[in-house]
Amino acid sequence: MKLRDWIIVIVLIAADQISKLWISSAMQLNQSIEVIKDFFYITYTTNTGAAWSVGEGLGSLFVVVAFALCGGIVYYLYKHEDTGWFLKLVLLLIVAGGLGNAIDRVRLGYVIDFLNFYIFGYDFPVFNIADCFITLAMFGLIISVMTEKE
Repeated sequence: MKLRDWIIVIVLIAADQISKLWISSAMQLNQSIEVIKDFFYITYTTNTGAAWSVGEGLGSLFVVVAFALCGGIVYYLYKHEDTGWFLKLVLLLIVAGGLGNAIDRVRLGYVIDFLNFYIFGYDFPVFNIADCFITLAMFGLIISVMTEKE
């Protein structure tokens, strides 16, 4: 992993943490602000679980898993300096997203979520920027696997 890679991870984590700090200082817990009627709201909430509050109360386990996974990815990137730019970006997104949420869990005991979408009338679970990084990375991994040359 090169210095440039660390800078990318740090900038992404900073964006996640700054957004959460801004939301938690500007809004009351459970307050919701309509951005696009019936579609997008900023809703300040907390979550001790994962998506859909699965594993609520298992924050310590999530921290251990996040650090182990991120450590494994960093080790992989150190050992495989020739990793292509797309796969490297995908892995850096996982590291930034995992550490962004782990920082919340260690610091606060929960994760701050605030992005709230209603998609075709379904109130999608509230999430944060770190979750966006992880989701983008998962799509990136799928693309990477599907386009991999044998």
